[in-house]
Amino acid sequence: MIRLAVRAAILQADRILMVNAYPGHGSDLWCLPGGGVDPHASLPDNLSREVREETGLTIAVGAPFLVNEFHDPDRRFHQVEIHFRATLTGSDRLTLADPEGIVNRARWVTRAELTTLRHKPDSLAQTIWSTGQADYDALERIIP
Repeated sequence: MIRLAVRAAILQADRILMVNAYPGHGSDLWCLPGGGVDPHASLPDNLSREVREETGLTIAVGAPFLVNEFHDPDRRFHQVEIHFRATLTGSDRLTLADPEGIVNRARWVTRAELTTLRHKPDSLAQTIWSTGQADYDALERIIP
């Protein structure tokens, strides 16, 4: 079964919001805020909900800029992620009140800082500031 997820690239003052979504600081791997899609709600509505739950931020969801796939064949896990551009519509105050307790850290990073931060997907640093059409980042093995 394939899990569908959405992620938000929230740019503010030429910085991007990254989150760590490993309970108990179990990994140094960072990603954009977002998460799994619930049925009967649009992708933008799901993304707005996920960002609000994880960070306390409210956003306006823009156009998609990247589609990425992760898998772990040992666990039979496969996830397709659609990454959207987003803008803040309220305060930039982070609350990190994830009801599932998964997101435990967040930070705003510059383009230069992102290249030194271990993150997924691999192509994020190249695509996030691009202005062209949406990219497809081929299937990659997930890193625990």
